[in-house]
Amino acid sequence: MAEITLPQLGETVTEGTITKWFKKVGDSVALDEPLFEVSTDKVDTEVPSPISGVLTEIRVAEGDTVAVGTVIAVVGDASSAAAPAAAPAAAASAPAAPASTLASSNVSAPPPAPVASTPAAAPSTLASSNVSESSPASATGSSGTSTVLSPVVRKLIAENNLNAAAITGTGPGGRITRDDVLAAISRGGATTAAPAPAAAPTVSVPQRAATPKAVAGSRDEVVALSKIRQATGAHMVASKAISPHVLSVVEVDYANVDITRLRVKEEFKAQEGFSLTYLPFIARAVVDALADFPHMNSSLGDNELIVHRYVDLGIAVDLDYQGLLVPVVRDAEGKRLRALSREINDLATRTRSRHLSPDEISGGTFTISNNGSAGSVLTMPIINQPQVAILSTDAIVKKPVVIEVPGFSESIAIHPVGNLAMAWDHRAFDGAYAAGFLSRVKLILETRDWSSEV
Repeated sequence: MAEITLPQLGETVTEGTITKWFKKVGDSVALDEPLFEVSTDKVDTEVPSPISGVLTEIRVAEGDTVAVGTVIAVVGDASSAAAPAAAPAAAASAPAAPASTLASSNVSAPPPAPVASTPAAAPSTLASSNVSESSPASATGSSGTSTVLSPVVRKLIAENNLNAAAITGTGPGGRITRDDVLAAISRGGATTAAPAPAAAPTVSVPQRAATPKAVAGSRDEVVALSKIRQATGAHMVASKAISPHVLSVVEVDYANVDITRLRVKEEFKAQEGFSLTYLPFIARAVVDALADFPHMNSSLGDNELIVHRYVDLGIAVDLDYQGLLVPVVRDAEGKRLRALSREINDLATRTRSRHLSPDEISGGTFTISNNGSAGSVLTMPIINQPQVAILSTDAIVKKPVVIEVPGFSESIAIHPVGNLAMAWDHRAFDGAYAAGFLSRVKLILETRDWSSEV
C-alpha cells in the first residue's frame, strides 16, 4: 500500500482543492498517469500518480480543500481490496511534510470548532508572512479554547485586519479555510475587528462603515466567483492597502521599432511560428533600463529594500476574461529580443491551456501587464506584491507627431504611438527615480538599432 499526499505546488502554496479525480476506486493506475486535478490560488494543474497499482481508497472528495501533505488517496497492488470511495477529508492521516517547507504547518488535526482570535499586525509585504514560521499558530478566544490556522489563512486575516472569531469555518472540524476568508473579504470586511479600547476611553473611536452588500433580485443573474477571481481580488485589495500607489506615464513613439519589426515580421513568423509584436521590444527595453535603475527591480522587506541582482520578468496573461495569471521569464537580463519573444510566447500559450507548473508563476521581480492588446490606452495597474512596480503597455495607435527633419526645423508625420503607464510604490523611491526609469525605457525604444537583435 502507498499513501498519495497532496504535493507542494509552489513555495507559498499551503492548501489545494481537489477539483477532479481521473480514476475511481478499483481502477488501475500507471506510474505518471494523471490521477487527479487540483486547484490552488496560483494555478490549476493535473497531478500524475507517483506509483503504479490499483486505487484502493479516495480520502478527499471532489470539491474539498485540504492542506499540502494531507493523504488524499491510497494505491495498492492488484490484489488489494477496494475501500469505500470518498471518505471525509477529516479522516485523512497526518501528512508527513518536510520540515523545511510551509507544508508542515498544516499537519495538526483541527479541533472541533472555530473560536475567537486576535489578528496579528499586518506584515509589511505579502511575502513576509510566508517565511516567518514553519508551524501553525493557534487563534485563541476569550473562552480559552483555540483553533489551528494555516499560514495562508493567518496571512489573509492579518493583511485585511479581520477577526477570526467572526468568520465561520467550513473546513474539517470547523477549520477556517482560505475560501472562508476570501468570502469575508468579498463581503466588504464585515468581519473587521473593532479597534482595541483606549486606556482612557473618553473619546469614541469611529467604526468603519460596512460596505453595502448586494442582494440578487428576480431579474439578476448570480455568477459565482472562481477561485482565481477570489484570490486575485484578495491580493489586489491587500496590495492597495499595503502600498501607496503612484502612477507615472510616458508616451512612446514606436516608429524606430517598426523600422526593424516591419522589415523582418514575415521572415520571423516563418522561422518562429508566431508574430513579432511590440511586447518583446518593450520587455527588452525594460530589462536594460532595470540595470540602470536597480531599485525598480526590488522587493520590500521589514524596513529594507531587497534589490534583486537578476530579473525574473512577470508577464500578465488573460485567461479569456476568466482570470489572470503571471508566468515568469527567468533570468531575463541575459536574453536578447528573439529569446525573449520565444519565451513570452511559450509561457502565454501554456498559461491559456493551463499547462504551467506552479514554479513558473511565482517569484517575479518586475511585472508587465499588456493591456494594450485589449485596446486600453491608459491603465493604472495594481502592484504585484511584494514587488515595487508594475508596467502597463497600452494600445499603440497611429497619431500625428512632431519630428525633426534634417535641413529643416520641424515637420508633422504619422507614427505609431502608445503610452507606458507604471504604478509604483512610493515607499521604495520617489517620483524622479520612477520618471527616470520610464524615460530610459522610452529612450531605448526610440533610439536603439534593433536589427542586430533579430
